[in-house]
Amino acid sequence: APAPPPARHLFSDTAEVEALRRSLLAWYDRCQRDLPWRTLAATEPDADRRGYAVWVSEIMLQQTQVATVIHYYTRWMQKWPTLQALAQASLEEVNELWAGLGYYSRGKRLQEAARKVVSELAGRMPRTAEELQKLLPGVGRYTAGAIASISYGQATGVVDGNVIRVLCRLRCVGADSSSPAVIDQLWDMANVLVDRSRPGDFNQALMELGATVCVPKSPLCSECPVKQHCQAWRRKLLGKAPPVPDVEDCGVGDCPLCPPAAEPWDSSLGVTNFPRKAAKKPPRAMRTATCVLERRGCHGAPEYLIVQRPSSGLLAGLWEFPSLPLAQDLQEEKEREELADHLQAWMGRPVAAKGLQFIGEVIHIFSHIHQTYVVYSLHLDGDVTLDPALSPSRWVTEDEFHASAVSTAMKKV
Repeated sequence: APAPPPARHLFSDTAEVEALRRSLLAWYDRCQRDLPWRTLAATEPDADRRGYAVWVSEIMLQQTQVATVIHYYTRWMQKWPTLQALAQASLEEVNELWAGLGYYSRGKRLQEAARKVVSELAGRMPRTAEELQKLLPGVGRYTAGAIASISYGQATGVVDGNVIRVLCRLRCVGADSSSPAVIDQLWDMANVLVDRSRPGDFNQALMELGATVCVPKSPLCSECPVKQHCQAWRRKLLGKAPPVPDVEDCGVGDCPLCPPAAEPWDSSLGVTNFPRKAAKKPPRAMRTATCVLERRGCHGAPEYLIVQRPSSGLLAGLWEFPSLPLAQDLQEEKEREELADHLQAWMGRPVAAKGLQFIGEVIHIFSHIHQTYVVYSLHLDGDVTLDPALSPSRWVTEDEFHASAVSTAMKKV
């Protein structure tokens, strides 16, 4: 069995834990940002509506900045203020509202879970983190803990990216913070720390601290309400790691939470020595040929063909211009030929590769893909009959295109 972490990494002093809770909550009461989901959670008397409001915000906030989410969240809650309203919506409507927010499967899973609550749970949200995670698709450990603590007052901790950073600095956790063993220890810490009387506020305070003060680079240590409890800050004051291991640095043996011996403390980094993460794999490169097919509509305005992507996989169910993945290092002439063959299947008539006008390239970075769209255009004369056996497709005006469930990448195209 791996060696347990020394007590110096943990929150084992009851008096310190109580002092930390008081300091953090007092700071949160003074400095918390005014966010729409917090207002709803604080003022909504109905428990299920409160849980739904928090749930939507937590799903939207996954890997998306607060400033981006506010607009989407406000529109969402105006359109679907209850679980029942969302359950009755179509996936197309959900995708249209979600368009541009990224990680599109989140919206789909949110609606699927809402339908499950209505059809299988009599419209009643689960009340504990354990039930939320078990019963609702797309709700993981963090989201379940956030909903349960904020909406229903369950004294359970939460661990997200902000909390990981705060806890790793508070206790000088220098091991790979993405490893399962370290994550388990951070969850144990969060559950020890959470305030029993105000669990939702405490969890939001911890996340708020990481989002606004204990930020990844150039943290505002002088403004931190809990700096007196922060071992990384104490070590920063020393200027370097002490020569003899002490409370700030065990540094010997096989401690599972200490930095590797090969990665010594860098005094120039200060508290940003923590947390340490494993190196990310570079995103894989992909090339896709995309053609903007244009025709003159019945009222004289240009119309463009969009087709629907498959119901699973990247950008599932969204609409796009006809597109074709390309092998790397294809010559332009060969790209044109492959795209022309692809378009011929849609249109049921030959397409001359030389008729495709090269427009340029658009680069879009997904979390794991560096995507290059090679963009062509083709103007069509007369009507075109599309094969109904292929994926759903339709002609749209420019305004209709922007109102459709299309990705940010396609808007760039």
